[in-house]
Amino acid sequence: MSSSQFNNTIEQQYSNSLEIFVFSLLSTVPACLFLFINGTLMFSLRSKPVLRYTCRYILLYNLLVADTAQLVVTQVLSLLAISRVKLTYGVCGTITTIANLTSGISPLILVVMSLERYVAVSYPLRHASIITIKNTAVAIIATWTVSSLNNVTRNLFLLEFENLGSVMMKDFCSDVAWFPNSLCEYYDKVYTAFVFISAGLTVIFSYAGVVIAANSASTDKASALKARKTLLLHIIQLGLSLSYTIYYPLLIALAGSVKRVVFVWVQRVFYVFIIILPRCLTSLIYGLRDKTIRPVLLQHLCCKRKALSETVT
Repeated sequence: MSSSQFNNTIEQQYSNSLEIFVFSLLSTVPACLFLFINGTLMFSLRSKPVLRYTCRYILLYNLLVADTAQLVVTQVLSLLAISRVKLTYGVCGTITTIANLTSGISPLILVVMSLERYVAVSYPLRHASIITIKNTAVAIIATWTVSSLNNVTRNLFLLEFENLGSVMMKDFCSDVAWFPNSLCEYYDKVYTAFVFISAGLTVIFSYAGVVIAANSASTDKASALKARKTLLLHIIQLGLSLSYTIYYPLLIALAGSVKRVVFVWVQRVFYVFIIILPRCLTSLIYGLRDKTIRPVLLQHLCCKRKALSETVT
């Protein structure tokens, strides 16, 4: 089924204002909840010097920025589709470019975070000299640059189309609908496969290095165990990030094979668990597991003004 047929199916499904309201609510409520959690964690990471100037927390902050921006953009696209609002190719292209930029940041930042944990466990005496604020900033700039260059390359496929920016789209705005050049689809598949294979191998290498280092008598066993758990979570997060790329193909496959009512509910469930939930897992994983972040995060989430039970300097 083509993207045009897929969008026509969507238009038929949201045929009355009640359905628009109900299904907008089903996606907007969890999205707003997760945005609140992400925003609170981002504020918490900037509230204490130890959180502002520690390299792994700087990386976490940038990961949160990318995930939060991705959540906002995808929610806007979802609401536009539900409300049957169509855009010009220029406007849709701008929105989807931002979505692709931010979605490409997450796996790259996770790679850097995995390498930081590997260095912390395998080379504890050199960790402070390797993982510096300057080197962390360079790594962050590199991740944003790689993702930006990917989007520039994608947009080069549009050079053969003239005055495309002012043309109204026939379909609703989505990443599979706005690109008139089919070559971009093949490029996206190759790039996505390369990024996630490279990222997966890097995280696995880091995990193996931590396991080997854990067997050393000079290694802090508790720190190594914690690093192993963190790296396993990174692998899960990479898988969740990859799930974003299969969202539209899954819906296209289902649109012509199930009843309308079933499809609508399945679509909302997929959206929450494939698009929204992975964007919030970072907050839940790091905000609640990390002993330094947890008291600050809970204080801000609960809006408490009493002294923290654990002192953070």
